[in-house]
Amino acid sequence: MSYMLPHLHSGWAVDQAILTEEKRVVVIRFGSDWDKVCMQTDEVLYSIAEDIKNYAVVYLVDINSVPDFNDMYELYDPCTVMFFFRNKHIMIDLGTGNNNKINW
Repeated sequence: MSYMLPHLHSGWAVDQAILTEEKRVVVIRFGSDWDKVCMQTDEVLYSIAEDIKNYAVVYLVDINSVPDFNDMYELYDPCTVMFFFRNKHIMIDLGTGNNNKINW
């Protein structure tokens, strides 16, 4: 389902998505479109995108074609979901010890 969600194809586009959204949470899935785990994640994100459209916007970023954030956000896992609001990274607590992102 990755073809159904908007992709960000450059570091500038990722920055602009985070910077310009004033009213909604920006959800970004960093990973590879061909990865099986990312495909499953994309299906879940697509299934909820319509329900959350007033509260959040979902984007996909292929870390192979847009490697700009791999070091900054430590994107070493095949699939990572991060959240931003008003140009600030949202910390989350899932009990894993990593409060920066959800990763598989």
